[in-house]
Amino acid sequence: MAVRVPILRQGRTLIASFQDDLSDSDILSLQGRVLEDVIRHRATGVIFDVSALDVLDSFGTRTLSDIAAAVQLRGARMAIVGIQPEVAFSMVLLGLTLSDVPTALDLETGLALLARAVP
Repeated sequence: MAVRVPILRQGRTLIASFQDDLSDSDILSLQGRVLEDVIRHRATGVIFDVSALDVLDSFGTRTLSDIAAAVQLRGARMAIVGIQPEVAFSMVLLGLTLSDVPTALDLETGLALLARAVP
């Protein structure tokens, strides 16, 4: 199976950039890959760039929250960047939140956010 979400490294930060909508199984596969890469690369931060997504459903939102919690248990922090206005509005209407996951407008702001959080 092809890698649907590339995970890049910038220093000790991993960046996963969503290029298109993912199935539930793709998201679960990504969850495992991210946690493995956090351990392998001793990452202190993880950024999920969702700027290309038109939809973020309840399963995706919950799984992103779960990934953030697991990343934190490994001693790293996670941020989500690039949530489109329409996606944010739909999430609010559906009662979906990412209350425990920091968000930022773009990748640059997300990197700065994580840099401030890591001693």
